[in-house]
Amino acid sequence: MTSQNASITAKQPQRERGRQRVAALLDAAASLFANKGFEATTMTGIAAQAGASIGSLYQFFPTKEHVADAILTEHATDLHLQMSALAARANSLSLQETGSQLFAALIEFRAAHPAFAVLVEARGAPFVRASGIRQRLREQVLDILRHKAPAISDEELTPIAIAILQIMKAAVALNGETDLPQRDAALQALREMLLGWITSRLGPATS
Repeated sequence: MTSQNASITAKQPQRERGRQRVAALLDAAASLFANKGFEATTMTGIAAQAGASIGSLYQFFPTKEHVADAILTEHATDLHLQMSALAARANSLSLQETGSQLFAALIEFRAAHPAFAVLVEARGAPFVRASGIRQRLREQVLDILRHKAPAISDEELTPIAIAILQIMKAAVALNGETDLPQRDAALQALREMLLGWITSRLGPATS
C-alpha cells in the first residue's frame, strides 16, 4: 500500500448484509484483476462488475490497493492453511507422495484463485502483503522439506524451496493454457521432472 494511503483502513462490515456486499465486491474485483491485471482494473469497473454503486465500494474500500489487499489476505489464508496441513502429514508420506501432493495443491489453488498470482507476483505492487505472502510460502515449503530431509541444513534446503516455487509458476502457467494440445501430458512430464529432481537432491534415504 502506498504511504499516502497507509493510514487509511478498509471498513469492516458489521452486519450480514454488509458482509455479503463486500464478498460480492471482492469476487468482482478478483475476476477483473485475474483478467485485466491490477493496473488496468479500476474502482469504477469493480463496482460495475459487482452491480453496485461506486459509493458502496468506497464505503468499504478507500482505494483499489485496499481491495487487492483484502483479496490477498483472504486467499493467502486459504493457501497457508493448505501448506500447514501438508507439512503436518509430511512425516507419514513418502518423498514422492509429498512432492505429488505439493504439486497438485499449488496448481489447484492457483487455478481456483487466478487473481492471487496476478497480485502476489506483481513487481512493485503498491500494497504491502505481497512480499510477506511470498516469504511465508517459501518458509512453508521449506518446512515441508525439513520433514523429508531433517539431516540437510536450511542453507541447502532454501534454494530447493525457492526453485520448487519457480517451477510451480511454470506449471501454473501451463495449466492455464486450456487450449494447448497435450497440456495434460506436458503437466505430467513437468510433475515427473520436479519429483525426479527433488528425489535426486534430497535422496531416497530421506523419504
